[in-house]
Amino acid sequence: QLQLVESGGGLVQPGGSLTLSCAASGRAFDAYTMAWYRQAPGKQRELVAEITTASTNRYTPAMKDRCTASRDNLKNTMYLQMSSLKPEDTAVYYCCARLFRSRTPPDEYWGQGTQVTDSL
Repeated sequence: QLQLVESGGGLVQPGGSLTLSCAASGRAFDAYTMAWYRQAPGKQRELVAEITTASTNRYTPAMKDRCTASRDNLKNTMYLQMSSLKPEDTAVYYCCARLFRSRTPPDEYWGQGTQVTDSL
């Protein structure tokens, strides 16, 4: 089992930057595919970035040129560096960990979320 705790959210002006962290406690962090999701008020939760066990990344098109996901397996931590933030980036950002195994659905864990607000 994995427990996830996000941090680093806050209030930022348009055009600003933030780095979010997701600290994991538990075993075998490096075996998990990690992802950042976000949910804005009144909207569905959406994928922002995913980083696999091989550190291969994919991003949602809206954030592709403005964020970088990374992971430090020695620290059991994943990061999301965001820049050129826009008001529409305002959302609660969630960390997700998935452990994929053959012939069974993946184990999936979520953090409690961290609020990012982009506003003047």
